Amino acid sequence: MIIYVDQKAQTGGDGSREHPFCQIGQAAKVAMPGDEVLVAPGIYREEVSPVHAGIKEQPVIYRSAVPKEAVITGAEIVDNWEHYEGDVWKCVLPSSFFQTYNPYETMVAGDWLEQSTFAHTGEVFLNGKSLYEKKTLEEVLDPAFSDASWDREFSKHTWYTCQSESGETMIYANFQGKDPTAECVEITVRPHCFYPENEHVDYISLIGFTVTKAASQWAPPTALQEGMIGPHWSKGWVIEDCDISLSKCCGISLGKYYQEGNDNKWLNYKFKDGTQTQRDCALIAQLDGWSKETIGSHVVRNCEIHDCGQAGIVGNLGCVFSIIENNHIHHINTKRNLTGAEVGGIKFHGAIDVIVRNNHFHDNVMGLWLDWQCQGTRVSANLFHDNCMARDYLLKTENKGGLGLGQDLFIEIAHGPTLVDNNVFLSERSVRLASQGVAFVHNLFAGSLTAVGCGVKNGTDHYDSTRYTPIHRPHSTAITGFMSVLHGDVRFYNNIFVQQKVRQGLIDICSGEKDEWDDENLIVGTLCYNGYPTEDEWKQLFEGYCGQGSTASRDKYYMPLPVWTGGNVFFNGAKPCDKEADYLEDTEHEILLELEEENGTWKLGTNLTEYLHEVPVISTETLGMAFEPEERFEGPDGEDLIFDTDIYGKVRTAKPVAGPFAL
Repeated sequence: MIIYVDQKAQTGGDGSREHPFCQIGQAAKVAMPGDEVLVAPGIYREEVSPVHAGIKEQPVIYRSAVPKEAVITGAEIVDNWEHYEGDVWKCVLPSSFFQTYNPYETMVAGDWLEQSTFAHTGEVFLNGKSLYEKKTLEEVLDPAFSDASWDREFSKHTWYTCQSESGETMIYANFQGKDPTAECVEITVRPHCFYPENEHVDYISLIGFTVTKAASQWAPPTALQEGMIGPHWSKGWVIEDCDISLSKCCGISLGKYYQEGNDNKWLNYKFKDGTQTQRDCALIAQLDGWSKETIGSHVVRNCEIHDCGQAGIVGNLGCVFSIIENNHIHHINTKRNLTGAEVGGIKFHGAIDVIVRNNHFHDNVMGLWLDWQCQGTRVSANLFHDNCMARDYLLKTENKGGLGLGQDLFIEIAHGPTLVDNNVFLSERSVRLASQGVAFVHNLFAGSLTAVGCGVKNGTDHYDSTRYTPIHRPHSTAITGFMSVLHGDVRFYNNIFVQQKVRQGLIDICSGEKDEWDDENLIVGTLCYNGYPTEDEWKQLFEGYCGQGSTASRDKYYMPLPVWTGGNVFFNGAKPCDKEADYLEDTEHEILLELEEENGTWKLGTNLTEYLHEVPVISTETLGMAFEPEERFEGPDGEDLIFDTDIYGKVRTAKPVAGPFAL
């Protein structure tokens, strides 16, 4: 059955074509498996909470009748502004304006948020663009530029909020000469736009909507981890062909197991470290039914996701077995009003058998961050560029940001197998690799590998703080053990490494004292694996060894694991590691990489193809298995993989070359 919704309709409709509902939420209360909610163009200022689940063969479909022209927003227009002083205006809102949730009394808070952060969950928008909140009215009356923001020129558009003695919400805003009574000024009032109140509202499809402006809360892996859109804790959602933007924190959350007593436990109960609460959560979720049959298997496809404060997509455990493909993810966390360890275009924990392919990540502080339990995860045929801190910000060495320096891909504290193939990495820092069990095949790296050999402890000064993370049965959520990261156990086959010129500001920041979290390497290539053993060297350590009863040193069980290489090519001063095999280091030719946008299409201009040579075909058999889980680098159904197609899906010739492009 088709249920019709039209924002222009009269109240009292019944959802028929002749008498449509005027709100999507009305349809959400009655839509059943197999129904389609067809939404006419218009602005729907409501929070939609689907009530009834679909089934695999008959999902409940919510579809915009005209792509992107049905807009679900968590914002309301405010037009009662009065001039206050200079460029500053004031509005006063009664408590009844906010119903049960007032974002201007609610602070952004949670685990792994930088605790010096001052921000309410609400936002003020001028003609669709968010202003910068300040802690005092004086900072609004006399605003300063924010060097941390990617949009420094707009950062003097500021606002401040406080409560009157009678409980009214007062907002002061500096519109930099604009008259808010003649412009469109909105404020966010709802925490979600499309999000079920209950868990296990399965098999919902959201297709073709514009979803924007929610007063969402910080979403760490130890909280409920809500988003502007999300399945809560469910299975089989499809979010497709949507434009998703301007969530205070997260655009989409693919779900988090809500462990009772573990809502921001690290923040509120300060006596147990956050890594232990994460281990607790994974084990208790498994006992409580977390499995492939009940959770995950979501699809996010063909969406533009942008200008969210914390992350474009998050998910902890709830993202398992999902596919994220053909999305354009950009300008995430670029205001830098929120900082912490949960930011990125995508930030996943427990991305078991998740496929991230054919996406475009750019102008984010972090591109893709895979944290814990990246087992069976595949990152394939994506374009990454300009994922870093704001460029002006890095001109000041006192702004060293540790985790905030940014990179295209971060794989953290996991055991694999994680497969990274046919990607283009163009940012100055390509991959932060505080992990093991990773295979890199046919990629183009124009940035460095960082955090190799570090980043797996938890920052103590006098005691061991090794982080132990779960290992799973292949293609399952079932936990079979826990182990620390030994480093190594990585494979580099048929990749191209090109050293780019690095900004002086970044060089200055990375020339200081190294720390546990980042080796600050800016040299492109595999040389950061100097000193790691080959497979043969590692195996020789165990020859004649009699096991636990032997008096010989057991260091061999805790030393770095082997590194496998072959078919890699190094240009412009990029450096191979000391055990590199079957490689080409070209010191004669200068390689050019020029990425340009033309009519919405991004093109990479390069002379690379003139200087490449034939390399072997790589397959699951070549890659072997990740050490700790003893799982092969294979497809999610256990199938063998052969890397015989390029980033565009073009079949490689009988004589393939290195890198993501077939000749």
